[in-house]
Amino acid sequence: MPTVLRLDGYKFFFYSDEGDPREPPHIHVFKAGAEAKFWLVPEVQLARNDGFDAKSLRNITTLVVKHRKTLEEAWYDYFA
Repeated sequence: MPTVLRLDGYKFFFYSDEGDPREPPHIHVFKAGAEAKFWLVPEVQLARNDGFDAKSLRNITTLVVKHRKTLEEAWYDYFA
């Protein structure tokens, strides 16, 4: 479970076994027992939420958009 970033108490990561066939690039975000999944392509989009409130999701979305390039690069570097 490679961790890509830690920001504002959030852990941004992906699982090393992303299925077969592998899902498109995405990132999981975890904090205090809550987890969300965001697609990175073609646009940042919430895929799943388990426990974050609307305000937290807006904040996380902003962080994912801001760091999208870094997150995508980490994904492709790991799975290449």
